[in-house]
Amino acid sequence: MPKASEIKKNHTIVYGGKTCIVRDIERSVPQGRAGGSIYRMRMYDVVSGAKFDETFKDSDMLEMADLVRRPVMFSYIDGDEYVFLDNEDYTPYHLNKESIADEALFINEKTESIQVLIVSDVPVALDLPMSVELEVTETDPSIKGASATSRTKPATLSTGLVVQVPEYISTGEWIKVNTEERKFQSRA
Repeated sequence: MPKASEIKKNHTIVYGGKTCIVRDIERSVPQGRAGGSIYRMRMYDVVSGAKFDETFKDSDMLEMADLVRRPVMFSYIDGDEYVFLDNEDYTPYHLNKESIADEALFINEKTESIQVLIVSDVPVALDLPMSVELEVTETDPSIKGASATSRTKPATLSTGLVVQVPEYISTGEWIKVNTEERKFQSRA
């Protein structure tokens, strides 16, 4: 059983008798306390989809849920569902657009190393690679002679995600984006 300080985003825990997936974690260190950090976690109930926030001390022990990770590739969008195929046995996994809204901004046909998280034979979330390659569909014209350390400008990517890019990047280029920080990394 890990401590609250060891829990990461997209981990699945059992809390209050329910299987929950951790979607976001905020760490704070209260001033004037001899104790440690406080972790505020936004969690989603795997069964009902209900979201709630809970606060833990860094030393609180949490129970990990039984979780299976399967490598998948993005296949297609069917209405409000994204369909992913298992890389080994081609089992289709359907995930609702709302449940993967944050991850959907990084998914296209070229995205590799995606894993689907399965709890009790039900796909509940996606685990993305550290960086993905996306195409710049709209940005201001590039400035000739702009260096990598110059100012940045907003760029809309093929998935609808908007990130700040250096001035030398132009429309139609492919770039690498960090999925955790949602920031430009480099040209692809």
